[in-house]
Amino acid sequence: MHFPMNHIRSIRPLLLSITLLASCMPPQKNARPEVHGHRGCRGLMPENTIEAFKKATDLGCDHLELDVVISGDGQVVVSHEPWMRASICTTAEGARIAEDEAKSLNLYRMTVEEIQRCDCGSLAHPDHPAQLRMKAFKPTLMQVVEATDEFALLNGNVSPSYTIELKSDPAWYGIHQPEPAEMVRIVMATIDSLGMADRCILQSFDPAILEALHAGHPDIPLAFLVEEAGTLDQQLARLSFVPAIYSPHFSLANDDLLTSLRTKQIELVVWTVNEPGDIKRMIDLGVDGIISDYPDRVFGLLDGRE
Repeated sequence: MHFPMNHIRSIRPLLLSITLLASCMPPQKNARPEVHGHRGCRGLMPENTIEAFKKATDLGCDHLELDVVISGDGQVVVSHEPWMRASICTTAEGARIAEDEAKSLNLYRMTVEEIQRCDCGSLAHPDHPAQLRMKAFKPTLMQVVEATDEFALLNGNVSPSYTIELKSDPAWYGIHQPEPAEMVRIVMATIDSLGMADRCILQSFDPAILEALHAGHPDIPLAFLVEEAGTLDQQLARLSFVPAIYSPHFSLANDDLLTSLRTKQIELVVWTVNEPGDIKRMIDLGVDGIISDYPDRVFGLLDGRE
């Protein structure tokens, strides 16, 4: 179709006005962000344990956020570190673990049976004194999903979705974890066997993990975890694709970041937001998701109970 030049000239001011208006409009805000229970609900229960995920499900979390590593016998284990953290775990014999010995209890060199002999719930958590103490082990991803889904069914809860962080660091390759492509293969095999790919977000700080996930599983939403300062464009330049979700520490989130993400059609999910004032600021900002050790506090503010 051919438009006369004088007609094109006449609509240019209108197009410019629309563009300027759009650039001045406030970013679209999410009125009710999704709630992600961090490591289940670490402020209330031992982190990354079946009981923590049951509690988070009972609270009504939209997503259960958890971390996964690979065991020596090739299973997907739910753990924040690929070793036994000295501050929260004891040995199979019940002994305390020295800080300089923790990494020698390398989950990538242990079987699941050996891993689950250690107790990671009875010690008082140094950062969460109100956390309920109980004997607990590091479960496999399969154990978590099966137990949580059964709990939801029996208690009339909605089966939650999962925000799964693949714990990975180039310094760990071949020592505490497989190479990224192999780690992704193992994790995705478990997810596929559980039939849960349609209710997963996969996330990582390691771009190599995200690249391997995107190459083999482009339909799964991926979240790019970020903790250091830097512009959005600088961070996204570390990836060859645009992730579905950008997930910075909450202190890095503001209106400018939200506006930039909206123009790129990327969601904003922030971590780890625990104090009521910070939770309220993120709600007011209009983020798409809040990851918290205290999902009960998030729900309290969302529902106007606090």
